Amino acid sequence: MPDTDAGGFQERFYTSSDGLRLYARDYRLDQTVTARRLPVICLPGLTRNTRDFHPLALLLSRDTRVPRRVMALDSRGRGNSAWDENEANYNLAIEAGDVIAACTAFGIERAIFIGTSRGGLILHLIAATRPDLLEAVILNDIGPVLEAEGLARIRDYLNSGRKPEDWNEAAVILKENHGASFTALAEEDWHEMALALYRDIDGKPVADFDPAIAEALKSIDFSQPLPDLWGQFESLSRLPLMLIRGQHTSLLSQESAGEMARRHSGLIRHTAEGQGHAPLLHLDNIPTAIRAFLATCP
Repeated sequence: MPDTDAGGFQERFYTSSDGLRLYARDYRLDQTVTARRLPVICLPGLTRNTRDFHPLALLLSRDTRVPRRVMALDSRGRGNSAWDENEANYNLAIEAGDVIAACTAFGIERAIFIGTSRGGLILHLIAATRPDLLEAVILNDIGPVLEAEGLARIRDYLNSGRKPEDWNEAAVILKENHGASFTALAEEDWHEMALALYRDIDGKPVADFDPAIAEALKSIDFSQPLPDLWGQFESLSRLPLMLIRGQHTSLLSQESAGEMARRHSGLIRHTAEGQGHAPLLHLDNIPTAIRAFLATCP
């Protein structure tokens, strides 16, 4: 089972505009080689963290032909980043500002971005407000429109009362919640997912995010249409753009993906076979598709 805390990266910290200590992983094994290419910055989903990207970051940073510097960020309240005492600050605008602060702190003027789920929503906002930062974008199972059914499902399992007693049970719970939509995963993949999602506290797995983030989903009125980001997507449509969509996802509909392709004639689409929301990017042929997309970037 891969260790998502194993080596291959440098731990970095930076400070948000409102003073929070935020965390990043910096995969940059050969600076003399990677300096000639734009870095890749990875933004995780709603309650996820940098560990989600560890296998992919190793693949990209150690690529024998075109290695790139890869940075993965923990959003505030997740992973090794500080929790925010003001729960209202867990919003897309503030978190987009944190990404911009990371770029400033690490001297990154332009990059290729990978955004999983909420990370992709953040990229919609950055495209509209700081387009100079974006060279190209990969959206992982996310677009301008969220399906209410999928978001309600996320709300329900994040706020369920069952907590694992040990690491094996953590993998079992994840498989029970997601197994129907992640048919491509082997047993070791569920254990790897547990290592990415949970933190070890005195030998016991504990969800590695501020519970206030999940609690906020309870306030969504699903009887009303969810807001969309089509206006911000227009800024993304001017960039090289790739969309990875889980075959069994409930958050990004085929209709929305088709409309994204209609509005962006150059959109590269890839289906993550046997996966739901959000696809694990190091499985099957997804890394090959990502590397092919990156090969078109400086």
